[in-house]
Amino acid sequence: MGLGMEFVEGSGFAAGRQGIFVTDGFNDIPRSAQRASEIGQLIADVAVAIAEYDRRIEQIATEVHPEVARLKQVKGVGTLIALTYVLTLDDPQRFRRSRDAGCFLGLRPGRRNSGQSEPQLHISKEGDRYLRTLMVQGAHYILGPFGQDSDLRRWGLKLAERGGKNAKKRAVVAVARKLAVLLHKLWVSGEVYEPLRNNHEVESAVA
Repeated sequence: MGLGMEFVEGSGFAAGRQGIFVTDGFNDIPRSAQRASEIGQLIADVAVAIAEYDRRIEQIATEVHPEVARLKQVKGVGTLIALTYVLTLDDPQRFRRSRDAGCFLGLRPGRRNSGQSEPQLHISKEGDRYLRTLMVQGAHYILGPFGQDSDLRRWGLKLAERGGKNAKKRAVVAVARKLAVLLHKLWVSGEVYEPLRNNHEVESAVA
């Protein structure tokens, strides 16, 4: 009931009378408390629904699209992002180069030449809007406090340190674009993801 009351069948109340009793009792509760109870129940219902959808998404990824596991090697890319990426692009062979995946999602900024400067324009925002939003969310995680140390994170943080009020925003979009490219490479190659691959190559060359 949500009010700490439970009515047992055959307890002496007629069915109709039970309804009146419950309604009258509920109306005696302050409206603010009623609303809090209703909102609490809605939140609980939504949480249950989300858990069920998460279970279904995991099942689809495991049973129908095992390639999703390749993309999830990148910390910050969960099942939802990886599965949406696979379903949206559909066929990884549609792109001759992995870098085209970033353009396909509208994450590549344009440039306008003006004398000696080349100011960066806004991204095209072409392609699937939902997937583009998920890629940006993934980029936020990668650059955030819980992001795994990786070549991509280091590159993005350096980009954000260049200054300017929009530096962080540009860094997030740039990382989202590189993330789209990285996921395509992992999808096509099936290779094991090495977060600090570029850094290790540099260290090996210096040694």
